[in-house]
Amino acid sequence: MTRTPASADADTPAPAPSLWEDLVTAALLGTNRRTPRGCEPGARAPAALLDAAAAETLRRRAGLCPVPAAGRPEPAPQDPRPPLPAAAAQRLTMLLTDRPGTPGGRRGTAPDLMELLPQWLAAANARGFAAPPQSVPALLDAARGRTDLRPAALAFAGPRALWLARLNPDWRFALRATPGGGTALPGPEAAERVRRLWEEGLFAERVALLASLRGRDPVAARTLLASTWVTERAEDRLMFLDSLRTGLEAADEPFLEQALADRSRNVRATAAELLSALPESALAARMAARAATCVSLDRSLDPPAIAVEAPHECDAAMERDGVIPKPPSGRGERSWWFGQLVEAAPLGTWPARLGGRTADEIVALPVADDWQGDLQAAWCRAAVRQRNGAWARALLGAPTAPEAGGPGAVSLAERAKLLGTLQAGERAEWVAGFIATHGLSEAFQLLGMCAVPWAPPLGRAVVDALNIARDAGSYPWSFSGVMGLAERCLDPSEAGRLDGLLAIPDEPEDASPGAGGYWAEAFQRLMTTLRLRAAMAEELEAE
Repeated sequence: MTRTPASADADTPAPAPSLWEDLVTAALLGTNRRTPRGCEPGARAPAALLDAAAAETLRRRAGLCPVPAAGRPEPAPQDPRPPLPAAAAQRLTMLLTDRPGTPGGRRGTAPDLMELLPQWLAAANARGFAAPPQSVPALLDAARGRTDLRPAALAFAGPRALWLARLNPDWRFALRATPGGGTALPGPEAAERVRRLWEEGLFAERVALLASLRGRDPVAARTLLASTWVTERAEDRLMFLDSLRTGLEAADEPFLEQALADRSRNVRATAAELLSALPESALAARMAARAATCVSLDRSLDPPAIAVEAPHECDAAMERDGVIPKPPSGRGERSWWFGQLVEAAPLGTWPARLGGRTADEIVALPVADDWQGDLQAAWCRAAVRQRNGAWARALLGAPTAPEAGGPGAVSLAERAKLLGTLQAGERAEWVAGFIATHGLSEAFQLLGMCAVPWAPPLGRAVVDALNIARDAGSYPWSFSGVMGLAERCLDPSEAGRLDGLLAIPDEPEDASPGAGGYWAEAFQRLMTTLRLRAAMAEELEAE
């Protein structure tokens, strides 16, 4: 009788476990319960198990067969830009290898090199240099740890950074920062490639693609966005819509008007904000009509004053145009609605509504019934949104005014935003006058709005104010933020003016103990940093 395969398998004994499996089982159960093959039971069994496992591990490794070698990666692309001068390359290595000191510890007189790296990268990119190949990994590590460095660091590192990013998962952020997974952005002629990347790319790639396309072809960017708008998630629609801030134009109005009916409140609010920045838009006209019914000139008073009648309700049409009906905690409904209407109305509404007066004359008018703060705060936001320099100057007022705030600026943040609407030279002149009158205690945010390096009048005002604070025996650490800004923003040519400030001054009786030494140390660090920045600029200019 012939055996069937099944009966043959049944009669075949099961294979004995391998030595390695036997050792693993004994290790899991314990040698007191199971003695591995070839080992004597007893106190020596654990050591014998480990010796047998070591020998078997070596035997298994020696018996491994090599796998076929992977293909070599494609060579890194060449960077056509000119190389850095030798001294500048050495400086870059110093900047990248610097490590911050102990948190909260005393800084001493040494410059903070990591804080100078963004400035160095901007200067190197402006001159069109290529990064030394050996520095690209350190540049990627620095950009990985500091998102503010990424645009400049990746631009400087060039195509080699993207080549390395494909080989190291820690650097994948570099691929996400460039549309197409690290490839060059599709050119204007590659319409099909642009469409495919838009429909199939990762979210970060799509955002970067839309932003780049918007910068060179606003119509194409808007058309691309409209092609998939109804299928996008609400949070994605919000991010994509925000890209229209770049190059915002009247041709964007029909698309933005459609977005006013979006299901997402945040999308509707952003669309309304963008439309209100277009003074000729239909939404701006609707908001102007609503705001004009709330504000009038009461000529029965002497002198004439602005009268305010805030809206009594927020209707559906107002909500569609971006007015948020529910106020934040502690804010009244009527003042909340009123502020939104005035903020969205074109500033050109008010001269005709208020007797043909200029912005300066309107801001100077008294406002009845304690509505001045709400009205002028809304005008501040409108001036920033509409980039209206005339209204910004009126609301800022003279920098030498007795009050630190202008006639309409309600906070340091508002003043800083108003300054952003002015040209760089006028901005620096205003802040210099403010510091000369009010000192540095409220100037930190204002200084952050000024172009780097600071204009000479602003630089002199800052140094003089620091000197006055030192002579007054003020706490030096109270000015550490301004001192840090001065190290990065003061023109290096101002270093010579600091020589007289390096000595430890005589401390007044009411001065903080040891303040003089701290001030001398801070001025020494400032001067050292300025001279280092001058040397960095010279190194980049070297042939």
